[in-house]
Amino acid sequence: MKFTATPASADVYALGEGPVWDAARQRLLWVDIVAGAVHEGRLDNGMVTATGRHAFDSTVGAVAASADGDLIVAERATLTRLGTDGSRTEVAQVLEPGVRSRLNDGAVDPAGRFLVGSLAHDDREAQEVLARLDETGITFLDTDLVLSNGLAWVGDRLYSVDTMPGTVWVRDYDADTGKTGPRREAFTVTEGLPDGMCADADGNLWIANWGLGRVECRTPTGELLATVETGAPHTSSAAFAGPDLDVLVITTATQDLDEPGPGDGRLYTAKVGVRGLPTPYWNPF
Repeated sequence: MKFTATPASADVYALGEGPVWDAARQRLLWVDIVAGAVHEGRLDNGMVTATGRHAFDSTVGAVAASADGDLIVAERATLTRLGTDGSRTEVAQVLEPGVRSRLNDGAVDPAGRFLVGSLAHDDREAQEVLARLDETGITFLDTDLVLSNGLAWVGDRLYSVDTMPGTVWVRDYDADTGKTGPRREAFTVTEGLPDGMCADADGNLWIANWGLGRVECRTPTGELLATVETGAPHTSSAAFAGPDLDVLVITTATQDLDEPGPGDGRLYTAKVGVRGLPTPYWNPF
């Protein structure tokens, strides 16, 4: 099945990423990584109207909301709490000083823990991390990734993307205790590069494909069920949003394009006939 997404934003983002739906406040959150910005917007009839912007001095890889509206922001190496009053508090340092890496995609698990991965700024390979913040501090789930990216939970399993090898990993995940099972390969994407990811209520994965300009719906074993074409080659992530969680919001980027087209770097939306899962709120513990 093939769907076509519609441009949904007036603004263009260098590296739009990480859309998140905050249901309590009916707001969409997303980031522009290289601009070091967290954006807020309103979703109405498939269009996104920007309503706020929070600037940071470093890159911003991901954002998530708590139940009371505070945000957790993955800056270059640290996690920062942005209060509704504008206050900023460092929560944890994830990456060691001097490491030529930055934090990348992140998401909240069903119990409110925040997970975030990293990517390298040099030619190091298989040394990047997937880290988790909980009541004990930072725990590393993986330390041998090339480019940690999208995260999604389906039932009692966590799916995670390592972009450069095209691997989607899966592991058992007990949200109540935080205990995880051994990581194993779910499937490999052989065309384009898998990027950000979300899951729908049917248990399928929606994976942005950087290079092919689309989002791919795949079963947990990798069978391709549908595509959502954006026409923007660097399609970066996706999330279900709206009051009924039936609007797929897609981020794209102009980064690394020699001659960006008019649709590159914009947000897109599509109705794809399924609903997403409610977005868990970050628990500051």
